[in-house]
Amino acid sequence: MLYPTAADWRAAPRKRVVLFAMSGLGKTHVSTLLRAEAEWFHYSIDYRIGTRYMGEYIADNAKREAMKNPFLRDLLRSDSIYIGSNISFDNLTPVSTYLGKPGDPARGGLAMEEYRRRQAQFERAERQALLDTEYFITRAEDLYGYPHFICDTGGSICEWVDPEDPEDPILTALSSVALMVWIRGSEAHTAELIRRFDRAPKPMAYRPDFLHAAWARYLDETGLAEAEVDPDAFIRWTYAQALAHRQPLYEAMARNWGVSVAAEDMAEIRCEADFTSLIAEAIAARTA
Repeated sequence: MLYPTAADWRAAPRKRVVLFAMSGLGKTHVSTLLRAEAEWFHYSIDYRIGTRYMGEYIADNAKREAMKNPFLRDLLRSDSIYIGSNISFDNLTPVSTYLGKPGDPARGGLAMEEYRRRQAQFERAERQALLDTEYFITRAEDLYGYPHFICDTGGSICEWVDPEDPEDPILTALSSVALMVWIRGSEAHTAELIRRFDRAPKPMAYRPDFLHAAWARYLDETGLAEAEVDPDAFIRWTYAQALAHRQPLYEAMARNWGVSVAAEDMAEIRCEADFTSLIAEAIAARTA
């Protein structure tokens, strides 16, 4: 690991970490706290995806809808108006809205072929955004003078890596420049995430083989045709399975590439000193 011992971590003049976990377990909260409270650069993978790699897709999708309105179509074709997404660290809705959900178009669903196309676009974008981490570490210090760096990954990072492969390109690149830290949720956290998602289901990114199997199984169990599927119902049905699918991948990432901390401990962090101590404890537990 980049910091072999807890002492190495505490003494390091430049602390660099990559947080990974399911969405909703505190990655962005802690990253925002460190950015506001101390000399930490916050690199959001989802923000990078939305602004650098999928910004044009998102804007074009909005323009496509606007072109259906004759008044807006004329203004767009004459370059009289501008349409863009207003993405921020706190508002990544344009990305999830573009990803969409498969199913009945009358209920906002996408045809599965289009849904898979957008999923593939997101996979390419996330892979590249993750590989941009080293560039942003250098940029953060050289351009802005930040000595410390925290990478706030999306929940789908585990979909694009093989944690059992010692030569996995993404994990090799990340672990060579930062400490990989898994925020480990409990069964209670999982139940709460499912309840929260059930109240407000949102689009997610899945590995192609997982999505293919889930979609085929859902159609088989419900007896529905693709265009009859309630998009929210399918996303809800898939979410708990996605959590179960991702859990062993996160565990292997922490076991082979970094350390883990309990989500309840991460939630108690109030300042940089708390964060430094918690990570030191995780390294000490790993090396004991």
